[in-house]
Amino acid sequence: GTMNAAVYRSFSGPIAIESIPLPTAPPDGVVIQVMATGVCRSDWHGWKGHDDDIKEHGLPFVPGHEVSGVVVEVGDSVTKFGVGDRVAVPFILSCGECRTCVHHCRPTVCERQEQPGFTRLGSFAEFLALPRADRNLSAMPVGVSFVEAAALGCRFTTAYRAVVQQGGLNENKKMIVAIFGCGGLGLSCVMIAAATGAKQIIAVDVSEEALEKAKELGAKYTINARKENVRRRVMDITNSAGADLTIDAAGFVATCEDAIHCARRGGRMVQVGLPLGEQKPTVPMGMVAGRELEIVGSHGCAAEDMPAILLLVQSGRLDPKKLIKREVTLKEGVRTLMNMDRGSPAGMVMITQFSNAPRSRF
Repeated sequence: GTMNAAVYRSFSGPIAIESIPLPTAPPDGVVIQVMATGVCRSDWHGWKGHDDDIKEHGLPFVPGHEVSGVVVEVGDSVTKFGVGDRVAVPFILSCGECRTCVHHCRPTVCERQEQPGFTRLGSFAEFLALPRADRNLSAMPVGVSFVEAAALGCRFTTAYRAVVQQGGLNENKKMIVAIFGCGGLGLSCVMIAAATGAKQIIAVDVSEEALEKAKELGAKYTINARKENVRRRVMDITNSAGADLTIDAAGFVATCEDAIHCARRGGRMVQVGLPLGEQKPTVPMGMVAGRELEIVGSHGCAAEDMPAILLLVQSGRLDPKKLIKREVTLKEGVRTLMNMDRGSPAGMVMITQFSNAPRSRF
């Protein structure tokens, strides 16, 4: 059989809706019918030829990595999932066998990680094959929609790891958190910080629209980096101390440098936005030593943290729908992706219709 999928055959070339063969379940994996998938800037970078995994995989390629769906086929060695199960998918599918997974228990930096939409064909399709299911997929709790679960696949889970796991935010610490860059990831960081008990949230961006959204989602203070001296403003807000936790959610030279300079003595800066191209921030290592700053990397999210995040959604403390701007067809989703040449949409775009005649779920 065949299915609809969005396919590109050259980097930056046209992305067309094509009929391609249906995937089959790997022995340790499943095939899901894709019910929702997000359009993320990482997919744009992949299409542009900025991603080594996609280059290694080779073209033609199908983008997409923020995904949820219904299991329609199960591999022989899978024990936790059956046909008809609704599943949320973290975009890093760790192996559970390499040194990093086994000895260091750090699946987010697994040496042999698989990622839909990067190391293998992605979710801009009616169906998606996913390996390593038992270890990585999560059953969706009642009351969480496919669109919400897909939003968790990349941006919200990545934000959760950056703020809670790597950033160490918890309610008892009464922390001031400053977030640099308010795109999809930065706004998710604002929401996670608000949901997990930050004392105050400072949001920094160059777009008034993004800052308005950040305020609406829980930021007490906003700073427009185009118009204001960011470091001075953060010092004013924090009584010259700096923020307990700073997060670069954009990956630009300015956001990275500002995040380091705005951390308090003994504070922590988390790098979660991915710098691209030849961006080389200047890190004042003398200050890092003198102030005992911690600079911590954060990548994706561990599959074992997904249930905690799903619970935040189910309980109503986190509402991903606030970031979802609209639901579109596969064709419109492709257009949105290609239009990222001209900037990012303010909020998430979710593809929820993959064919003109939607199939049964099984």
